[in-house]
Amino acid sequence: MKPKNIILSVIVMAQFCCTSLWFAGNGIMNDIVTSFNFNDNALAHLTSSVQFGFIFGTFVFGIFTISDRYSPSKVFLFSGIIGALFNLGIIWEGNTLVSMLILRFFTGFFLAGIYPVGMKIAADYHDKGLGKSLGFLVGALVLGTAFPHLLKEISGSLPWKSVLIITSSLAILGGLLMILLVPDGPYRKAGQRLNIKDVFKIFKNKNFRMAAFGYFGHMWELYAFWAFVPIILKTYKLTNTNASFSTPLFSFLIIGIGGLACILGAYIAQNKGVKKTAFAALVLSCICCLMSPFVFSTPIESVFLLFLFFWGMVVIADSPLFSTLVAKNASAEIKGTALTIVNCIGFFITIISIQILNLLRASTDSNSIYAILAIGPIIGIMALVKGK
Repeated sequence: MKPKNIILSVIVMAQFCCTSLWFAGNGIMNDIVTSFNFNDNALAHLTSSVQFGFIFGTFVFGIFTISDRYSPSKVFLFSGIIGALFNLGIIWEGNTLVSMLILRFFTGFFLAGIYPVGMKIAADYHDKGLGKSLGFLVGALVLGTAFPHLLKEISGSLPWKSVLIITSSLAILGGLLMILLVPDGPYRKAGQRLNIKDVFKIFKNKNFRMAAFGYFGHMWELYAFWAFVPIILKTYKLTNTNASFSTPLFSFLIIGIGGLACILGAYIAQNKGVKKTAFAALVLSCICCLMSPFVFSTPIESVFLLFLFFWGMVVIADSPLFSTLVAKNASAEIKGTALTIVNCIGFFITIISIQILNLLRASTDSNSIYAILAIGPIIGIMALVKGK
């Protein structure tokens, strides 16, 4: 049996490689819009399509208890390969908006066999110290999500299609790393076919319900913020002509710094407690939402960017902590399914917030629209307070 730290390193690397599929389209959105003559709403629709696919995928994986009944490493490999092929399909020059939405939908569908399954694999290896492990794992998700923006920056004069080729290649590599180096964990218990009543039963657990609703509030804010970071930066540059930062580079940095926040949050939680640390992150991200209209209007570029860096940290720091609380309050036989179902609901919520922001952005030029993201953290805070 390989040491746990080596196993965790492999899981983290595989998760990073495979989750680069998530925002592969967002990193090159301007090129896609230009090449296929899409309108400005394409960003929200293509992002939501991935989220819809992930939701449907998590529903299917959850109903059939895929990650509990079958070897999760094999599920991870299969999902990484098929997801990579759908991601690669975007390079076809005959794509329309409809075909592009379908491709992104199925990319999201197979991400359901990567992100929650990766957490399930980590949970199968850790009876104690799960919070720290998930901190590294979600940190890998954050970097994987941000990576296409960096690829766009460093690819220079290379065709935009190279971003898709690289991310698809990484996803296949991630799947191979998992199947070759990560056997089933010592704490894994094979589950049976899902009994729908079990889903309702776990939500009757007060601690599980608290963790789940905290996660749902967090998700309302998270992906909407990530999706609109490039737009926020682009809008600021249009209204502040002296701003000289690179939008792709700073999109990567602002999203990617959240990976460090996940790890720091996990270490803080070891001393302060998982629930208290998650609560603090929610409060701070809520404050960022409410302050955003004022900070976005500042002419001081450094203040604007530092604020976004801070927001990029606190918006994700609580994610592995909520996943830890969810996993700890679900029985071993349905742990993977519980994580998958909670992910399913959480990502459905992201579509609502993304589309609302898109509608608001189409109807007004005001920077105050991002304050609506505070609704999620407020609900999450209330769930944690009520759960005391």
